[in-house]
Amino acid sequence: MFKTLSAENTFLAPPEEELADLAQSKIAIQLLPYEYTSSYHEGSYKGPKAIIEASHYVEFYDEETDSECYKETGVATLEELNFDGAVDAEAMKLIHNQTKSLLDSDKFVISLGAEHTVTGGIVSAFKEKYPDMFVLQIDAHSDLREAYQDNPYSHASVMARVHDMGIPMVQVGIRAQCKEEADLRKSSSKIQTWYAHNIHQNPNWIQECIEALGTNVYVTIDADGFDPSVAPAVGTAEPGGLTWFQGLDLLKAVSKAKNVIGFDIVEIAPREGDTLTEFTMAKLCYKFMSYLYHNKQI
Repeated sequence: MFKTLSAENTFLAPPEEELADLAQSKIAIQLLPYEYTSSYHEGSYKGPKAIIEASHYVEFYDEETDSECYKETGVATLEELNFDGAVDAEAMKLIHNQTKSLLDSDKFVISLGAEHTVTGGIVSAFKEKYPDMFVLQIDAHSDLREAYQDNPYSHASVMARVHDMGIPMVQVGIRAQCKEEADLRKSSSKIQTWYAHNIHQNPNWIQECIEALGTNVYVTIDADGFDPSVAPAVGTAEPGGLTWFQGLDLLKAVSKAKNVIGFDIVEIAPREGDTLTEFTMAKLCYKFMSYLYHNKQI
């Protein structure tokens, strides 16, 4: 049913071919190169493939968890999902259907996306399996506009679509939003936001975020949630983001305290001659996998 990449082309490029076999892997990575509504820097459709290629230079051994978790979990990477002729609702349906099939196959699903819009299709599938789920969003932007440039499926509206599903969310690192988004946050009991300027003044912010989440948590990571010094090649960079270790500390905490049901990494726009962002996000992906394995979640 699913076409997967060969071992030498999959995430991490493990020497053991069987560990890239979907049938033998607990983890399935789906590549979603959907870019239709980019509003600043374009090129995020190149992001999923760039992360996979950069992952070939990530060490198998994680010193923090004293593990080579891929050997225990296996990691299969699907071929890029084909969006030819599919945009907006049709594109979300394609993503929903593939995600649902992977969940039905009892895989831990990791999604590498282009623009943040893809999260809407992913989360709608997770919602069917986990009706009580929460979303933890790491992002520079709220993405809560009802529509942007007259498109309700814009990357700037994806969390509004998640909100429409009735899913509670915790937002971390927000430092750019319009008044419409701020008004929705203030009026909705399902949105809790830790702004970047508050994080830097509050040593307890991680514990507060964890306490605001329910048991089942889906994590969506927009690369621009990190400071541009960490991840510069993104669609819409904003100064003042999370540091590398702030991000890791949050992911460690949620991995220990909650049932993480899946995650995505989105909004990388690779730049010629600069591989920092894709390598950093590839390493972040493996670090998060290692934390989840260490806490017996995969």
